Amino acid sequence: MSELVTTIDLLRHGEPVGGRKYRGQTDDPLSEKGWQQMRDAVGAHRPWQHIVSSPLARCQAFALELARKQSLPLSFDERFMEVNFGAWEGKTAAQLCADDPHVIERFKRDPLKQRPAGAEPLEDFFARVREAWFDLIEAHAGKHVLLVCHAGVIRMALANALNLPLASTYQIDVPSAGLTRIKVQGVGENAHHQLLFHHGKL
Repeated sequence: MSELVTTIDLLRHGEPVGGRKYRGQTDDPLSEKGWQQMRDAVGAHRPWQHIVSSPLARCQAFALELARKQSLPLSFDERFMEVNFGAWEGKTAAQLCADDPHVIERFKRDPLKQRPAGAEPLEDFFARVREAWFDLIEAHAGKHVLLVCHAGVIRMALANALNLPLASTYQIDVPSAGLTRIKVQGVGENAHHQLLFHHGKL
């Protein structure tokens, strides 16, 4: 018998109230624009059998709406929350660069060592997303699942799926309400991952 194939669509949340900033685990809700971005991203498509979501409001609210509309089971997993940015939480790029114009550039070039003060270590973030990822596959093996989450989570999922070095993960652009699809054959750490598309819409 061939191994089970699990398909996971990762949907980043739309724009939150307050616009672009290093929001991390700051729990801002979606703006009206953000709601529209996410509704446009999924359209009238209904390929999923289960929805999993970060519990943060900018993911949770849309996941709840979609689950009700499509009569789908929904679960939340706090391990799929965005990385905690420590001292950068809630600050815009302009605010961060006011005193040090190159601080964000250094962070993106070396996100392992140039982290904000008090931020969650990137290795720890990767480990929690990876653990949650394999648990999701085991729980929903053979199904098509929608994961509503964050840019950082999608980067960590891609790093896991494609064996990318963590130092390169901030070279991956993850747009608001962008969709990524990963096909997984088998379960467990030896499962084969294949990226089907990134930065897409249905």
